[in-house]
Amino acid sequence: MDCNFRIGSGFDVHRLVEGRDLWLCGLRIDHHLGLLGHSDADVAIHALCDALLGALALGDIGKLFPDSDPRYKGIDSKILLSHVVAEVHRMGWKIGNADITILAERPKLRPHIDRMRDCLAELLDIPADRTSVKATTTEGLGYTGRQEGIAAQASVLIYR
Repeated sequence: MDCNFRIGSGFDVHRLVEGRDLWLCGLRIDHHLGLLGHSDADVAIHALCDALLGALALGDIGKLFPDSDPRYKGIDSKILLSHVVAEVHRMGWKIGNADITILAERPKLRPHIDRMRDCLAELLDIPADRTSVKATTTEGLGYTGRQEGIAAQASVLIYR
């Protein structure tokens, strides 16, 4: 049986630290803490990459872009996403929509959501109205609630 639709989901989390820029959905967000990672640590784009790779049954971002490879040290996650999107298209699929939820107490992300959607839509080569970005808190609970890290989850639909 050939399937014309596939759904993928992804999740990522990174620790908040001093001395790093905060990147979310491809945008630099003004905040006194940034996310620690081998790349720029954009958790939203990493979760989105994992969702797309999952829909393609190709594993996860660490398999494609291992943190043991110096080529990816400090890399802009938009570049990683562009490679994943190219693979989606190379395999004969199109992206239907993407839905991202960012879990963070601070900074407040509502003022950035429209720009985040536009940035991701451009990278995914789909209209902004098929790209959803939401932000929520965990009401002070857990590592995100204690502002130790930021997490993101993503879902995507691809189709032939």
